[in-house]
Parts: sequence; structure tokens; C-alpha cells
Amino acid sequence: MSSAQVGVSVERLDAPQKLCGTAKFIDDYQFPGGLFGATLRTTIARGRITKISFDASFPWDECVIARSTDIPGANNVLFIEHDQPLLTEDLVMHPQQAILLVAHAQRVKAAEALKHIQVEYDEWEPVLSIEDSLARKHVIRGEDNVLKTCLVEKGDIEEGFAMADFVIQGEYRVGHQEQAYLENQGVAAWVEKDGTITVLGSLQCPYYVHKALVKIFAKPVDKIRIIQAATGGAFGGKEDYPSIIAGHAALLALKAGKPVKIIYDREEDMASTTKRHPAVIRHKTGVTKEGRLVAQDIEITIDGGAFATCSPVVLSRATLHATGAYECLHVRVRSTAVATNAPPNGAFRGFGVPQAIFAAELQMEKVALAVGIDSLELRRKNAWRPGTLTATGQHLKDSVGALKCLSICAAKSRYAQKRREYARWNSKRSNPTWRGIGFSLCHHGAGFTGSGEVTLASRAGVSLSQDGLITILAASTDLGQGTSTIFAQIAAQALGLPTSLIRIETPDTAMVPNSGPTVASRTTMVIGGLIERAAHDLKADLLKASRTLPRTQAALKRAAKVLCDGEPVKRYEVQFEKPADITWDDQLFRGEAYGVYSYAAVAVEVEVDKLTYEARVRQVTTAQDIGKAINPRLAKGQIMGGTAQALGWALWEHADFRGGWMRNSQLTNYLIPTFEDTPPMDVTIVEEPYARGPHGAKGLGEMPMDLPAPAVVAAIADATGHWFSQIPVLPEKICHELLRKSP
Repeated sequence: MSSAQVGVSVERLDAPQKLCGTAKFIDDYQFPGGLFGATLRTTIARGRITKISFDASFPWDECVIARSTDIPGANNVLFIEHDQPLLTEDLVMHPQQAILLVAHAQRVKAAEALKHIQVEYDEWEPVLSIEDSLARKHVIRGEDNVLKTCLVEKGDIEEGFAMADFVIQGEYRVGHQEQAYLENQGVAAWVEKDGTITVLGSLQCPYYVHKALVKIFAKPVDKIRIIQAATGGAFGGKEDYPSIIAGHAALLALKAGKPVKIIYDREEDMASTTKRHPAVIRHKTGVTKEGRLVAQDIEITIDGGAFATCSPVVLSRATLHATGAYECLHVRVRSTAVATNAPPNGAFRGFGVPQAIFAAELQMEKVALAVGIDSLELRRKNAWRPGTLTATGQHLKDSVGALKCLSICAAKSRYAQKRREYARWNSKRSNPTWRGIGFSLCHHGAGFTGSGEVTLASRAGVSLSQDGLITILAASTDLGQGTSTIFAQIAAQALGLPTSLIRIETPDTAMVPNSGPTVASRTTMVIGGLIERAAHDLKADLLKASRTLPRTQAALKRAAKVLCDGEPVKRYEVQFEKPADITWDDQLFRGEAYGVYSYAAVAVEVEVDKLTYEARVRQVTTAQDIGKAINPRLAKGQIMGGTAQALGWALWEHADFRGGWMRNSQLTNYLIPTFEDTPPMDVTIVEEPYARGPHGAKGLGEMPMDLPAPAVVAAIADATGHWFSQIPVLPEKICHELLRKSP
């Protein structure tokens, strides 16, 4: 029997449950005698609460009300900083900030109760833009509204510009983006007889929630338990925010002495939870007449919203990707995250890289136009390759697939031929559309930035029970991306067993070690690698206990009697170990920013209607270097899904944040791409193996989001002759610009 499991598109482990509707999401759980929670929120952007009044005609005796004074521990949600209160009854920092909580036995009654509470404010003028925050129109944070700054320097930037034949400047802007996960935010919480607070919910990072609740409830770590229910998508939106909703449900449960479930509807979810950070990015580029980059001076400013959440690390990742996948002799990247009186922005697939790459790739197009060479050739001349020295002083050694991705994508898309074909098409005025093709290239650092993986010290493993069950132990969550299946394949390959003999333990802080968060394109590469190591340890013991490797449940049971030695389970856990040759200075931003990078190229073909000015994507061709596809079908699914999400960001997803809060917080007026909008996609997986990844695997999940947006803008420019420096490129924007240019 073949033991090959890696590189094979085995069926997803959760496919039968999800296809048949038996998978249990949080709202499928029933809690007899339990209550439903609702959140009273602020309606202004900045000010102070002066009075809260309760309508005496409402039956408040049927409700449980939790306020900030009911919090047993600290009234802040611990993440990177301690700045965000779980509840406020005083200072208002943004619209939709939680004031107090109400629980009732009927969900509709809990929601109705909020209408019978009146809040009065002393309203102050808010800070609602990056420009006003930088100008310190009002100081709302510290001394200068700055949440974080970063600086990367290589060489001498002035010397670089002195070498240049051309100096090109550009400014690029991106707005908020909603994660639009399939399942809204939701949790349930209850208090066990021994005082343990247990939370079950739709979440990404169980140990993040655990850490936050330990502080909020002033409990020992073993008296807080976090369990992941089946989760319908996250895209970063369930990284940090579940600590807030979990804290709310647990506070109500503690006060009520009953289970409490809080499930947001779509409007509340979109209005109150984190989004992708808006950004303004400025480039000044020096280039020789031959097309060699000699100077890159880049400034990035992101809008963090009212509280820090993930902003410091989103900013650092954006900073480290700001140059694009291009080598340059002299580089300076200065970046700032500022506070505004909008709801906090947080994690979103790509984590700052899509913003950085959008600007970097459009700047490359602008440079190519100025120098007078083809933008594809400009990329080819400057793209990273083995031996490249990055802006942080990192020498790239292996698994550098940027040029390979570029060449494959250019050939498969027929990029050069399509440019000529579409030029001929556009020259015929009788055609009802304009057509164009655009290209972009990107890199994405896999794993936590810098020393992040060392700080996390992640643990994962496998166990063998007396009844012969092999179980994977990790806090990494399956959010629909197929993590459970990938882990099973890696373990099965290491053990020489079929995946049918492997089970996955539920991510539950009482049952699994802290393997860190399910973020940063680290799950397969880092945690999959730990599972592989642990599985090899188990295999070695199995071979000692049996003359041949046990390949059936019965044989495993016989071996387990020897290995478990009377204990119900034998666990094999391993911890992340930093490679000796990787160094990083968090203060200077010098060294190996990431152990390895993944790479991708994309060509996007668009058609712009001459009557409606709508841009429609006709075809996407992409090549993506992910080291090794553990499950090729799942890998292609991730690439296609991330690409569709990026197309939405580029063309349709306009978040209306007038006044500091999302005015179009419904999927009827915040448009995301549907199957009807998703074009044919030609996906090539490029495998440039990474020596330290399991079977050569490196990061995948975030990169597909990074590069389509600038390719869309380049394609629209190829079609219409007009360049846009801000997304989304809505039909009305195209109409306005083209009519403005018309004689």
C-alpha cells in the first residue's frame, strides 16, 4: 500500500459534515435555560457619556445588565497594548464602541431592550482622516496621535538619487475593506461549577482570547477555557475581535449564572468590527536609463482607528514589503500608524502587504512609463533572485521563485500578444468596450515578522491513545481553508499511514498546546513542521514497540499498550526552535525579516463598458511559488478565493465611513464579488522548495490577496488610457475621469 499523502489532493476531512449540514457552528448549539446577549453602542465618534437612562416602562426585571463596574479584573482587552476598554461608560473614542450589555431569555427581547436605553453625550469634534490625525487637529492619543512608527534604511538615499537618470514620484491610496466572512461573529459563554469560565465560538486564535480573558476576569490560566466551534471564515476578522465579544458573553454569563450566547447580525458585525487599514503611500524612485532601481524613498501612513489592536504589526509587515520584490541599492522606508476616531482597524488577509504592494506595483508601472521601457522588462531586471540583498540586509539564498513566477505567468497569459491585440481592439470605435491587460509581481514573508516566532515559542504535537487513536494536537484553527486536512496529510506522511487513521483534536485550550495564532501564512510551514517532527518521534517509538510499523487500528492498539504503559494517552509535543543562522534586530529592523518568502505573479484582463463604465474582469492568469503544495486542490482553492477577494477590493468594495462609522454596513450596499463576478482563472503552482518547511512548503493563504489590485488598475489603464491611484475603481470614477479628459 502506498503511504504517499503529501502532494495528493485527498478529500477534506470536514467535507462530509459541511456538505450534509451536520457541522456545528456556534448558533447551532442550544443552551437550555440560557440567555441571549445584546450590546449597547455609542452613536458619536468622540466625546463623553454624561447620562444613561433606562425606560421605566420596560420589564428590566426580565433582563441581566452588565456594565463596566461588573468587570472583576482589568477593563481592557489585552492584545499588543492595553488601550481598548471592554466597556465604556465615560470616554467615547469611536462610533459603535460598547457601553453596556443586556441579556434576555429571548433574542428579540434582548435586542428590543437596547431601544429603551437613552444615552446622553458631551460631543467633541472628532479626528476622522489620516491628514487630520497627522496635523494634530485634535490630539486623541498620547502626544501626537501616533500608534507606531517604523524605519528601514539601506545605503544612502541621497547618494542613490544622485546616481539616478530619472526621479519619479507617486501617491497611492486605499480604503477600508470588510472581511465579509460567511458566518457572523458569535460566541457562547458559561461558568462551570468549579468557577472555570468557558467560551465556545467562531474564532481564529483560541489562545489570544484566553490571554485576554485571564486579565479581564482576573482568573488563573486554568480557569479560562476557550474552544473553537466550526467557523465559517475569518480572513483576519476573527483574530483579535473575538476577545471582545467573548469578554462580553462571559461577563453576562458570570453575572447571570447562566449560559449566554451573543450572535451579531450582519449589520452589527460590519458596523462594529475591524476592517483592513486605509493607507496613504508615497513613493519617490530613482532609476537609471537602463532601468536599474538605485533609490527608493517610501512613506506609508495607515489609519489604525481609535485603538491599537493589530496596527503595530500590520505596519511593520507593510514596511518590510514596501519596496516590492525588487532589489535596490539605496532604500529608505518610513512608516506611521495614526489614531482616528473610527472603529479600530485590524487584521485582514495580507496584513498590510496588499496596501504596500498596491503602491509598489503601480509605482513600477509609473517608472516604466517615465523611462520608456516595458514594465514587464523593468520587473525582470530588478526582481529578487538568489543572492539578492534586501532592504533589511537579508541575503536571499534558496526558494526564490519571483522570476520563475513572472516568466510562467507572462507566457501563459500571452501578456505581450494580448497588449497588441487589445490595442487593435481599442482602436476600433465601433467596439462596445475597451479592453486591457495588467501585470503585477509580489513577495510575501511567511511566518511571523522578525523574532515573532521565537517570542511565540509555539508548541504542537501528536498523541497515541490506548485504543490506538492517533490525534494531532494544535491550537491552529480550520476556518474553511483546510488546515485539518493538511495537518493530517503531513502527519500521515511522516508516520507512513493513511489519513483515515489520523484525527484532529478540537482547538481547545484545555486540550491542545499553544501553537500560536492561525495567521501570517505560518500554519502549514511552521505548525505543520512541528507536527511532522512530533509524528517522526511517534513513528520511532512505534517501530521500537513493533517489529514492523503498525498500519491498522488493531495493530496501533497493540503497540499503544506498550507505549502508553498504563496511561490513557502518550503525547509527543515539540516546540519551535530558531535556526541558528537567522538573526533579527527589532529596534533597527535589520536582518532576516522572514525565514523565507513566497512569490507570485498575476496577469488580469479587463473589459470596460463604454456605456456604463463598468469594469469586468475577463480572465486571471497567475503563477504562485508556495514551496510545495501539500494538497494541490486546496492550494488552488486558496489562490482562487484570495484572488476573487482582491478583485472585489479593486473594483467594488467601497466602505462609506462618513462621520467615522460604516454607513453601508449591509451586503446589499457594500458589494462583494459573487460567483457571477468571478472570472476564469488559470492557476499554476510553482514549487521552489524551502528547506525548513515540511516537504518544502512555505506560506500560501495571504499572498493571493496581495497582487491582483494593481494589475486591475494597470489593465484599466491599458484599456482606457487613464491611471487611477486609488481603489476601488468604481464605474462613476471611470466615467468622471474619462469625461473630464474628453475634448
